[in-house]
Parts: sequence; C-alpha cells; structure tokens
Amino acid sequence: MNRKKLVASAAVAAILALGGAGGIAYATGGDSPEQQATGPGAEKAKSAALAHTNGGRVTGTEIGDEEGYYEIEVTRDDGSQVDVHLDRDLNVLGTLADNESPDDKDDPNDD
Repeated sequence: MNRKKLVASAAVAAILALGGAGGIAYATGGDSPEQQATGPGAEKAKSAALAHTNGGRVTGTEIGDEEGYYEIEVTRDDGSQVDVHLDRDLNVLGTLADNESPDDKDDPNDD
C-alpha cells in the first residue's frame, strides 16, 4: 500500500471512530446534566411528589433538572400530567402541567 492510501485510510478510520463516539454520546444524553433519578433519595422524592399531587403514578424522574434538584413527572388519575420540582431536601419548588407552556405554572395549592 502506498503512503497516500495509508494516510487516507488512517484518516477515514479516525473520522469514523470519532463519529461513532459522538453518536454514542448523543444517544446516551451526552453532556446533558439531567439524569434518571434512582436510589433511596429518588424514592423519597417520588413519595413527596405523589403526596403533593394527592396521588397518581410516577411516569418519569430526573435529577439535576434546571428547575430544581429533582423533577418527578406524575400522571394523575384523570390522565393529566404534572412535573413536580423538588429541592435536595424534598421541598416542593413548584409544579408545571406538561401540556402547558412554562409561563402557565400550576398553583401548588390547587393540587
């Protein structure tokens, strides 16, 4: 193999390797600070969110959310969904209905 083909082959291999790593990072969330909440703290956060919404079922959890330490998505018995934002100490910071814009926050006392 001549030198030009060898260099070109190495360059293509490097590009493919970097592209594959980027695809894996994108598929797994990459640099996103949000992560699925798991463990004992997450279970307590789920319980706090369900108490705040007077029941329902947890359909999603995140840790490191921009609105608080925990974000717990609750689907209520009527099918509506609400995101409950909690701090590290499980204090409710606010709620946001999933089908509304960020400016249409629910009143935490209505839940």
